[in-house]
Amino acid sequence: MYPKNKIDSLIKESPILKEIMDLKPVVWLNPNKKLKVEMPTFSIKKGDMEAAAQLWERFAPFFVKAFPETAETNGFLESPLKEIHNMKELLNQESTKIQGRLFLKCDNALPIAGSIKARGGFFEVLHYAEELAINAGILSRGDDYGIFTSDKFKQFFSKYKIGVGSTGNLGLSIGIISAQLGFQAIVYVSADAKTWKKDLLRSKGVKVVEFTGDFSEAILAGRQKTNADPMAYFVDDENSNELFLGYTVGALRLAKQLEEANIRVDADNPLFVYSPCGVGGSPGGTAFGLKQIYGDHVHCFYVEPTHSPAVLTGLVTGEMSNISVHDIGIDNKTEADGLAVGRPSNFATNISNHIVSGIYTIEDNRLFTLLAQLMDSEKIFLEPSATAGLIGPQMVAQTDYAAKHKINMENATHIVWATGGDLVPKEERKLFYDRGTDNLIN
Repeated sequence: MYPKNKIDSLIKESPILKEIMDLKPVVWLNPNKKLKVEMPTFSIKKGDMEAAAQLWERFAPFFVKAFPETAETNGFLESPLKEIHNMKELLNQESTKIQGRLFLKCDNALPIAGSIKARGGFFEVLHYAEELAINAGILSRGDDYGIFTSDKFKQFFSKYKIGVGSTGNLGLSIGIISAQLGFQAIVYVSADAKTWKKDLLRSKGVKVVEFTGDFSEAILAGRQKTNADPMAYFVDDENSNELFLGYTVGALRLAKQLEEANIRVDADNPLFVYSPCGVGGSPGGTAFGLKQIYGDHVHCFYVEPTHSPAVLTGLVTGEMSNISVHDIGIDNKTEADGLAVGRPSNFATNISNHIVSGIYTIEDNRLFTLLAQLMDSEKIFLEPSATAGLIGPQMVAQTDYAAKHKINMENATHIVWATGGDLVPKEERKLFYDRGTDNLIN
């Protein structure tokens, strides 16, 4: 924990830090957000996003062969964009009225891994596999990538290991795709990881190494063990360009869906996106991609549990990844396992500092209540962490954000990024739903 005089100094500079430390739900508007014309040069550019999209296209024949459930979409992994009228009406009965339209980006329904982590996790493993195969002379970029399902390729990849530290969903995505390709996959999981996720990984032939500590312990140990092996590759959630790039492609796909739905995004028709946030890679990559496409007309907000406000703490204090929630006396204990992160990503947070419009925090009980309400109103199941963005429009409406930026909210399109849920077992779903229902009754 930071010394008291250091914490007092940070609170003096940013008084909201005291509320964060007291575990109160807060809304923080980012004073460091840049306009498009002011944006610094990042190591990742729009061209890198487009190149990443092309890699997904090259691997489409592989997905069709390896995962028959992707045949209908010709090997493309994408999720629906659904307008949730009933949920909007329900939320409007409880709090500030939501102006504009409310949509759910259903990454809970992404094929194979059932979460947004498929975008980043799959991408990094595919990027590495392609690189290995090309360097070994067994692949050219013009080949039919269906050959990645062949025994020859699986035997080749079986010499290599892939490691990752995870609280749950990233480990699932890395483990599933790595094992399918033939890699030896090792997932280092924190105490927050759900038993069913660990069991599912083991059923896929993935080695699961468990820790009693949090995400930071799991990722540190995983990084050290993996990097010590010359035949191993570590997917580093705290510092990965490739993970980040994989998430940016989601922005390109969303832009296409908005166009197909005749939804305009411009100065008179603003786009607001609300993303659950753990280490910061997936919401950061999504926000970066959307900023490349829509510039100042898109407003991206992250949401974190009150007990795990890692990115918020890094940005509010200006300490970025040099500070953990433990340093300010917060326990990092939350039911939202995918968001149970104490220290933010160094790479993603330095980008988010310039592009995120703000961050709000939410209590665990509210996550379960929202889960039950969404199930009742829309018949859509999300895991608890994935519901966090549903109150985003109302949280932002309680600030002066729209007035300050002269935004006409009546024409706004609000997109709640639903990050996971489809792989949750039925018995777990019932427990989550019952807890949410109990909260509503009590």
